[in-house]
Amino acid sequence: EVQLVESGGGLVQPGGSLRLSCSASGFTFSNYAMSWVRQAPGKGLEWVAGINSGEATALGGSVKGRFSVSRDNAKNSLYLQMNSLRPEDTAVYYCTKGRSSSLSPQDYWGKGTLVTVSS
Repeated sequence: EVQLVESGGGLVQPGGSLRLSCSASGFTFSNYAMSWVRQAPGKGLEWVAGINSGEATALGGSVKGRFSVSRDNAKNSLYLQMNSLRPEDTAVYYCTKGRSSSLSPQDYWGKGTLVTVSS
């Protein structure tokens, strides 16, 4: 059974940093692209960042220059480093699994972790 469990969310002041983690199990983690997707209160889903099996990364336009995504295949873990956080980054952040080794539509989602950026 595929499981994705996010951690690391919380309350942070504007300009601060947070690192989200996702622990994956139930599939061969290194073979699949992974992404972070977020949903702000009252808004739709927004793709934030992704990393393919070759560890090439891509970032959404609203987070370029502030966020970075990485993975540790030995630990079956995905990470999202978030710097220079803004109130508009407030959202539930979901760890998602792609359907292939390349960035692709997601087929499994975690339950999410809430990030609140506020003074």
